[in-house]
Parts: sequence; C-alpha cells; structure tokens
Amino acid sequence: MLEAPSRSPGTSRHRRDLCPGVLRPWRADDGALVRLRLVGGRVRAGQLAALSRVATAYGDGGVHLTARANLQLRGLAHHDGVLPDEVVAAIEATGLLPTRSHELVRNVMVSPPGPGARADLAPVAARLDVLVCADPALAGLPGRFLWVLDSGRGDLLDRPLDLGLVALDEVTAQLRVGADGWGETVALADAATRLASLAARFQVLRGTGPGAPWHVDELPAELRSRLAARVTRDPRTHVHADPAPYDDHHVEAPGGVLDAPLVARLTDRVHPDDELVVTPWHGVQIPLPLPEAPR
Repeated sequence: MLEAPSRSPGTSRHRRDLCPGVLRPWRADDGALVRLRLVGGRVRAGQLAALSRVATAYGDGGVHLTARANLQLRGLAHHDGVLPDEVVAAIEATGLLPTRSHELVRNVMVSPPGPGARADLAPVAARLDVLVCADPALAGLPGRFLWVLDSGRGDLLDRPLDLGLVALDEVTAQLRVGADGWGETVALADAATRLASLAARFQVLRGTGPGAPWHVDELPAELRSRLAARVTRDPRTHVHADPAPYDDHHVEAPGGVLDAPLVARLTDRVHPDDELVVTPWHGVQIPLPLPEAPR
C-alpha cells in the first residue's frame, strides 16, 4: 500500500484520505489491514512481542513494517470494515494505541540512531507527539500528513514530507516546510513547539470538507505563503547518507515482515522494556547482538 501520493500545489481532492488505523481499517482482499504508528520507529520489546501474539491469534501471523517505520497487521476479521471489540482490545493492550482520537495523525519519522548523527532527535519527536495529541484540532489532520526529522546525517532528507527539520548541530536545526521549503533556524529545545504550531496553522489554512488539501505542497501559493515565510537553506543541510546497512545491530525483516520466530529472536534475550527501533528500510535496530538463528 503506497504511503506517499504524488502531490502538487493546488491539487484538488474530492474525498478524505483513507489511511488505515485500528479504528479505521482498510478492507483488503485478505481481510482488514490496520496500521499502528510508531513515533520515530520506537517500540519496546515487550510491545512488539505482544503485537506478534495478536497477529498470530487474529491475523496472518506477521507484523508488517512500512516505509514510514510503522507497523501493520493484515488478515484481520471485520464486520463492514469494523474490527471486533476483542481484536481492538487485544491491540490496545499492547500499548501501541496510546490515543484513539489522534491515532491516524501520529506520523513522525526520525533518523534512526547511529554514526553521523549530529543530534539525538528522540526527545524532539516525543515532545512533538505529546503536543499533537494534546491539541483536539490536530486530530483532524489528514492521515498522510508527515513530519520528518533528519539528524543531520541526511538519510531521510529525500523523503516526501509536510513539516520537519534537519539538525545543524547538537542544539539547533533548520525547519522544513513542504518538500522544497526551508524555514527558520530554531533551538532543538523549541523545535517541537514550532512544528506543532505550523501543523495547527496548516489545519486552519487547508479548510474543511472532503476537498481540503492533504499536504503542505498542495496548498495554493497564497495560502502557502501564509503558512511560513521561505528562508534560505543553510549549507549544512546539504548532506546525504545511504540507508543503514543490515548487520547484527540492524536486522532485516525479509519482505518487510516480522514473523513470529523472528520476533522471538528480536525480543527473547532483551528486557521487555528495552527499546527497539523500526527503521524506514524494513529493518529493526536492537540494543544487543542477536543470538544466531537455529539451524
């Protein structure tokens, strides 16, 4: 399922987005598909293990990874596009549905930890999530609206986005507004507040109804100029890095699917509260080397 539609200024929409969630599944040929948003790809080992059990009990047995570092379950039973209460409760019990009202809009991609990062953006992402979920108006953002936070390594710089930033050093970043727009330079301590404020302004400017734009780049030029002033791009943002290679620390999910045995390998020898990081390249970063797979 594609996660980033083509977009252009003034694009005319005739329906609301249909991005799936637990409370708004996508009806696929093999059953209902639901998406669980992971802010920055972060998930505790115990949560991933619990979700794998849900997939085995109610779905196709796999935890599917998306290009936005989120998780999906497939093959779920449904009635006219609504999951049974038992399935919703099982998913909610994993802790991966922290809010029902804002579940579709918690779309925050972050450079995974690793060499070359100028700053740790996990606190920025966590704070942004809190601010978004605390604002009732932001529950109405399109499900495809996306924040992308690049640590200054450049591994996410080419990703389509609506709002975001690139770290310039360990304490500052330049904001991004749309695919080609650059905003002010801010302290990382203030970045989440600025990004949430821009999202709130976008929500007002886009209007209401099925024809409202889904993306910043779809705003007409006049409205785009009211969202944020364009600023010259800082030379330090001209960076690029290839996706992190797979190794003992970054484990590949073949075909983008974590089956039950692989989830067990990822989680059995770490503490349930240890944090794993799902990456945008169908992999999972783990805190400790994995044991060898059984022969």
